[in-house]
Amino acid sequence: MTQLGYTLSSEEHKPMELVEMAKRAEAAGFDFLSISDHFHPWVSAQGESPFVWSTLGAIAEATDDIEVGVGVTCPTIRIHPVNVAHAVATVDEMFGDRFTFGIGTGENLNEHVTGDRWPEHDVRLEMLDESLEAMRKLWTGETVSHHGEHYTLENARLYTCPDEQPTVIGSAFGPQTAEWVAEETDGLWCSGPKEAPVEAYEDAGGDGPAYTQLHGCYAETEAEAVDTVYEYWPNGSIPGELAQELPTPAHFDQAAQLVDKDDIEESATITSPDPQAHIDSFEQAIDTGYDHVYFHQIGPEQGPALEFYEEEVLPSLR
Repeated sequence: MTQLGYTLSSEEHKPMELVEMAKRAEAAGFDFLSISDHFHPWVSAQGESPFVWSTLGAIAEATDDIEVGVGVTCPTIRIHPVNVAHAVATVDEMFGDRFTFGIGTGENLNEHVTGDRWPEHDVRLEMLDESLEAMRKLWTGETVSHHGEHYTLENARLYTCPDEQPTVIGSAFGPQTAEWVAEETDGLWCSGPKEAPVEAYEDAGGDGPAYTQLHGCYAETEAEAVDTVYEYWPNGSIPGELAQELPTPAHFDQAAQLVDKDDIEESATITSPDPQAHIDSFEQAIDTGYDHVYFHQIGPEQGPALEFYEEEVLPSLR
């Protein structure tokens, strides 16, 4: 069965705002939530970046049944895998069977802050592979010593562990990473209704859940929605690999100067106030092969969007 979700954008909202959004999304009838893990926002207008693991603890207490996933964490540079494993084990214990851990190779924007170098993609994928191996050892509750190419653990044991290994979903945009995700994780995490990653994942034998995020803005008029996206999420229209390579929000602000409102209107970002436009975008993603599809409402106006989805969109997708 297709699961319908809602984004908690850590780049745009304060921690207790995210908690309130989680409660409201559960009441609206969404099946799951995805919360982003960022040290920096993409652009300065977004203005926030609370620590996701603290926010998740509050969401676990504030919600009852809705599933929650981190979409996604890079457990390789900014935070050592032993600490990420510790955080995941605690949060997984708090949520019970409601938590999903998304992982990816990350962005320079968040990972360079410790002063370590930002390696090329192949090295980042090697680091992610070793990190996941080390974390899975820790999630057994056994004492772990690990001496790998990138990480060392000595006499490390997590005493608070879930009864079963946490569900791990891997992010992929290209075929190489999609193949790794199929081999090493429990499912695929993507952004937008892209065919290539899900095809590569399935061709490599992946048969777990496939997540994708749809970006958009619900407002009273399309022009108002485009203005909001242009102000708060111009990074969505920055092309190529810049999202992985630019180091600071200031650099994204500079790159965003090349984006105009026509780029927003011509992108896959949903800006129409017509419920059918939102329904069609979800159905396109489902037809592409994604069974977990979630909506990111860009900008500060979350209440109207949640009400709109509760009354006009979700009933048509059930």
